[in-house]
Amino acid sequence: MDAPRKPILAKPPRPVMAASAIVLVVAAATILTALAFEHLGGYAACPLCLEERYAYYFAVPASAIAVLLARNYATAPARILLLLIALAFLANMVAGIYHAGIEWKWWPGPGECSGAFELQWGEGGIVDTPIIRCDEASWRFLWLSFAGWNAVVSAVLAAVAAWGAMQKR
Repeated sequence: MDAPRKPILAKPPRPVMAASAIVLVVAAATILTALAFEHLGGYAACPLCLEERYAYYFAVPASAIAVLLARNYATAPARILLLLIALAFLANMVAGIYHAGIEWKWWPGPGECSGAFELQWGEGGIVDTPIIRCDEASWRFLWLSFAGWNAVVSAVLAAVAAWGAMQKR
């Protein structure tokens, strides 16, 4: 007769790896959605929109590296990356709030995309300068524009990354 087998217990969750994976998936989905709205949906990005993407361009590869580090039990460097990601998304949240405030006309925006810009004339007198205004929301869902949703998603990602950075394993 065979000896009774011990039940197989699942490995305990590793919060640093979980936080890194959540940031990776949500940040990648968010930037891909923004790019799809731009390239497939025809919503041109203004200069502030393009700047608000920097945090995602940093966070996607950084969180992928953090997942790999945490998976190999190198949690200290993964936690440092998560801290940097959290700081990047905090700054991005502020940028999103600033941009949304410009769209709601709560404060003036930068001159290059909110009114005072230099037109470049092409051949035959045709304006060669694309005019993408930062102070006009091109789309809203539940009263928030792209910039407003960026602020919300950035706040959530900053919180998840900060939580992961505070974990020990």
